[in-house]
Amino acid sequence: MLLSAEISMYPLAETYIPPIDGFIEKLNGYADLKVETFPTCTVIMGEQGRVMDALKEAMRWSHEKYGKAIFVCKFIHDYEAL
Repeated sequence: MLLSAEISMYPLAETYIPPIDGFIEKLNGYADLKVETFPTCTVIMGEQGRVMDALKEAMRWSHEKYGKAIFVCKFIHDYEAL
């Protein structure tokens, strides 16, 4: 099943740009997913299980590398957002 996910990241740090850039770069590393970045969010699209796995891996990686952050997500099934 196709899934489009919109995610915004809010690092709990004074220097918040490097964690956001790192998270976006990590998401762009998934060749089997479509990723588009906008000023306030990033949209990831692909097979539902793959999108959810990528988000889980990227958020875990981000917490390990940069520390605490808030992630806000919206999901829509069977919709091609890009």
